[in-house]
Amino acid sequence: MKHGASDILNVLDDAARNFVFPMLDNGYVYPAAARLSLFRSPQDWGLVFETFGFSPRAGLPDLLVTTFSSAPVRSKTAADFVNSDAFTSYIGLHQFDEQAFYYPIEDDDWINPDDGETVRLDAQLFSLRGRAVSMPSARDYIEAAIICENVSQPLVFEFCRTLAHLNRDAILATVAERTANLLPDLQCVLVLDDWYHPDVVDPDVLPSQNETFQQLAHALVSDDISTYKPQKRANTHWSNWPDGGTL
Repeated sequence: MKHGASDILNVLDDAARNFVFPMLDNGYVYPAAARLSLFRSPQDWGLVFETFGFSPRAGLPDLLVTTFSSAPVRSKTAADFVNSDAFTSYIGLHQFDEQAFYYPIEDDDWINPDDGETVRLDAQLFSLRGRAVSMPSARDYIEAAIICENVSQPLVFEFCRTLAHLNRDAILATVAERTANLLPDLQCVLVLDDWYHPDVVDPDVLPSQNETFQQLAHALVSDDISTYKPQKRANTHWSNWPDGGTL
């Protein structure tokens, strides 16, 4: 393999310093769901994060897929930049990572046009991955442990969290989306729906200090997933990140 465990951790630390490593309490995004997948081949490695949530500034809930890899496949090309120097600078800062946004909820007809942060009062359907789906019921919100400020007109982020409870696979990445920035010979060796994630909002907190990523880096290099035996309690559920979306 091209990298050792310390090299992989250095990539993740650099990403945290450059604000690329997933930040689950990002003040601009209400978190709703997350997933992490590990990929490897004899030569290369990959870590793929999926984070679904809602940013009022973005207007529509989105899925961010962040890929770290020894050789990421680029979704951005020189044509996406104002000049070749800007593209070269981007690659220099993002040598081992790439990001892509997806929109599993394909329309905004269900969002209140007057404020953009509440569900439309008369909304009945929304489009999820190409199919019409009924809006969650009041009981759905309760079963998802969502305490709505106004149960008759939920906030969009409350809707997203309830949808993550009801249709988790649909709002997270498809196989094609998850692997879009990976070399085709990389094989998925582990999928985590929950893990102990570092609070990288604090600049003194780095992934290399985190038990999860120490163990995952070693597992990728050794090709022995059984070495991933975390002791720390998983914390990626949105309820563990109350500051997310509050700015």
